[in-house]
Amino acid sequence: MQTFLRGKRVGYWLSEKKMKKLNFLAFADMCRKRGIEVVQLDLSQPLEEQGPLDVIIHKLTDLILEADQNDTQALLLVQRVQDYIDAHPETIVLDPLPAIRTLLDRCKSYQLVHRIEARMQDERICSPPFMVLNSECGPDTLEQIKQHGLTFPFICKTRVAHGTNSHEMAIIFSDEDLKDVKPPCVIQSFINHNAVLYKVFVVGESYTVVERPSLKNFPSGPADRKAIFFNSHNVSKPESSSDLTSRENVEGVSQPPNDDVIRELSRSLRQALRVSLFGIDVIIDNQTGQHAVIDINAFPGYEGVPEFFTDLLNHITSVLQSSSDHSPLPLASPPSAPLTAPVSEERSGTPSQGCSSLLGQESENNSSSSSSSAWILEGDEGLKSQCQRLGCNSAVSPNFQQHCVATIATKASSQ
Repeated sequence: MQTFLRGKRVGYWLSEKKMKKLNFLAFADMCRKRGIEVVQLDLSQPLEEQGPLDVIIHKLTDLILEADQNDTQALLLVQRVQDYIDAHPETIVLDPLPAIRTLLDRCKSYQLVHRIEARMQDERICSPPFMVLNSECGPDTLEQIKQHGLTFPFICKTRVAHGTNSHEMAIIFSDEDLKDVKPPCVIQSFINHNAVLYKVFVVGESYTVVERPSLKNFPSGPADRKAIFFNSHNVSKPESSSDLTSRENVEGVSQPPNDDVIRELSRSLRQALRVSLFGIDVIIDNQTGQHAVIDINAFPGYEGVPEFFTDLLNHITSVLQSSSDHSPLPLASPPSAPLTAPVSEERSGTPSQGCSSLLGQESENNSSSSSSSAWILEGDEGLKSQCQRLGCNSAVSPNFQQHCVATIATKASSQ
């Protein structure tokens, strides 16, 4: 039975490319048939004049990155949105800007994933260890990598998780190839997964799992071969077929992700970040059968999700009804307040097979101090680092701003 919500207004801001890719105008028509008025927001004008707004849907990732580079125009537009949100805390935002900033930084999102996994205490989940390189590799880099539980081969990724260059990655097979690593970046242990990637597209409480091609298996340990540079977006296209995605050496465990695990992962991320439109990249370790989260994306393309509009409309209807019933709003953030989530104790004892006990680049001191404090998910708060060379303080550091300039030299195209 369809629910009509006459008088409710939904404002949206998406790039022209994103609107065309999603055919978003068709979604606007669906909303109108339910009595919901849909308004395309003009950020060059005060939002107060375009309100009132019960819901705001957006993908402001490009503008947020440019604002973080102190681009005057982007700062003005993002602040205009934030001012409206602060003035109207009853407006439901899909999704809150602090959460988007967290997802734009792979270091912060990986830290969050590791902490969620520790809280879940589910041996079916084990994401790879990672570390951040903020400067050129030196004599002590290899030792630092070993201390963080990383092994060859490993994946080298840009720190910024959005934009065309965020898909440019490299597989590093030996210390000889460390010279090819260009900081600041994130390095993450490579897990053999039989060349299959599972993209989980989340819309509120609904999610769809789509199978995609991925990188083939490689022998564990250092290897006498050159680094492989690739574009992850091209590798994981539905029709992708190349030597990199070959399944000739498939071995061990080959199974789809467990529905209970995916449901709990998506639920935990929704609660921790207060987001509802995101994607999770999951692989299955072919040796242990464990699930590993290797990336999280804000408002992905939802390619291969035929019911996306239906799921989105149902989600909007649900949150609007909750608002009308004066229920707690799971997605609306208080004005200018940092997002926090409760912290459980870290998993103790011997880690399960194939799982490193190190949580990213956190030091023991940081782990012990975090057990009594809330998770810091606000992008501008920063996070403690183990040392100056290898740290996780990108949100406010010059390195992060330089990285944005280098990787988003031109406006990043929305996914």
